[in-house]
Amino acid sequence: MKPTLITNARLIDPASGRDEMGSILFDAAILDIGSRITAPNATTIDAQGACVMPGLIDLRVVVGEPGAEHKETFKSAGRAAVAGGVTTFVMAPNTTPVLDDASLIDFVLHRAPERSPARILPAAALTRGLAGETMTEMGLLKEAGAVMFSNGDTPITDSRVLRRALSYSTAFDALVAHRPEDSFLAAGGAMHEGELAARLGLPGIPAAAEFIAAERDLALAELTGARLLLDMISSARTLEPLARAKDRGVKASASVSVHHIALNEQDVDGYRTFAKLSPPLRTESDRTALADAISTGLIDVIVSGHDPRPAEEKRLPFSEAASGAAALEMLLPGALTLHHNGVAALIDVIRAMTLNPANLLGLPHGRLAMRAPADIILVDLGAPFRVSAANLKSKSKNTPFDEKLMQGRVLRTFVSGACVYENQD
Repeated sequence: MKPTLITNARLIDPASGRDEMGSILFDAAILDIGSRITAPNATTIDAQGACVMPGLIDLRVVVGEPGAEHKETFKSAGRAAVAGGVTTFVMAPNTTPVLDDASLIDFVLHRAPERSPARILPAAALTRGLAGETMTEMGLLKEAGAVMFSNGDTPITDSRVLRRALSYSTAFDALVAHRPEDSFLAAGGAMHEGELAARLGLPGIPAAAEFIAAERDLALAELTGARLLLDMISSARTLEPLARAKDRGVKASASVSVHHIALNEQDVDGYRTFAKLSPPLRTESDRTALADAISTGLIDVIVSGHDPRPAEEKRLPFSEAASGAAALEMLLPGALTLHHNGVAALIDVIRAMTLNPANLLGLPHGRLAMRAPADIILVDLGAPFRVSAANLKSKSKNTPFDEKLMQGRVLRTFVSGACVYENQD
């Protein structure tokens, strides 16, 4: 592979704290990084002041393949990912069939690289069929290549089952991601429970459904010593038990979706089903608290929460419409709203999408360092654009960001040194 040299770039590396102008030289791995690099035989790109940063790592992506290829495939998800600067993503286990068997993990690891320009890593199911009743063969699934364990969008209601799974995960130092939600309190809800839901006449999901479950999950993590990721939290109240658990030394971390730091329940007004999500968009005070928690590091990871839905599942009365949105291409510009609005430093925002998820999974990616894999993106932070759902690379083109003005475009994406995406706009 012929080396590539990017010059005149703003280098952003959360691992080293680097935020300075310079150059970077790479082939499959990073060869050199600094202020003055000469490489006569390299392909040279003048960044003209644009940012070079590690490729994004997304821990929460739903892919339709296998079983629901009409929603999303490895190929379409991979194309959407690299267009959004995501070089690696973790595929959720809620497929058909569920990723609860070693042969299915093997299928993903062999089929995905043939079709996707982005690196796809499988998360295995925590329970058989995601039914929350019988624990999967976690050891065999990890040996087959599962990078973490999750019960998808179906929280485990039986505390004994979750305790056993968490306890068993410690034998492999496995990361367990679990959605904190009391299924009984959330049952039948369509949006955040509050004044707006009452005015729209829609059944609500109270924030209590999340923070009550988070208290339980964190207590079980402390009891078992397991590594727990509170998956896609949405409420400011959930931050309180998370902070207390971290202070006590519990091996707890948390993720938040880009929707919940850039949007709020008002985006549902008018019965906008594209903004129907799970967990639901909550109040502006919840949104600002979650955004602040990115700045302080209390929330570790920003995810896309990519869960594409075809039009026939969204163009229904609000209570009947499916929850979910296509979000791989919205992760970076949505997260950059925190930087543009002065809520969080750029390096802290990027850390939550690169270094932190890499460290949780034990990956060498997510950093600009000598000999690190050359998963790199070139980004124009200030480039304005209006989101057009019709232009998304995802197979299902539903997003609550449709028609919104955003800033921050990916110019090029490199995976293992190869350019897999170049913006033609």
